[in-house]
Amino acid sequence: MGKLTTHALDTSRGQPAVGMKIDLFRFESSGWRRLKTVMTNSDGRVSEPLLAGADLVAGRYRLEFHVGAYFRSTGVDLPNPPFLEEVPIQIGIADPSLHYHVPLLCTPWSYATYRGS
Repeated sequence: MGKLTTHALDTSRGQPAVGMKIDLFRFESSGWRRLKTVMTNSDGRVSEPLLAGADLVAGRYRLEFHVGAYFRSTGVDLPNPPFLEEVPIQIGIADPSLHYHVPLLCTPWSYATYRGS
């Protein structure tokens, strides 16, 4: 069964990004449609797959990580406006029977991602 999962790591502090808001969108003929909004748990992960089984279809998706709000919640003194407010990561799902894992490693000044497992 295919699924889409994610997690977020605060690499400036070397720990999971607890309580980070993430919006999930799918591109449709009328544009981007928000599918859901989730929060990371105490391990920086989302407790359930973002999409799984029949809900995961081939297409274009965007995960929007709210890093500015997360870092403000941890007490980081960010400039106004912050260098990074939201980090959008657009991915393509070609084979919905596979597991697609999209981690975000972030600081107030940088981010990285990859296709995980």
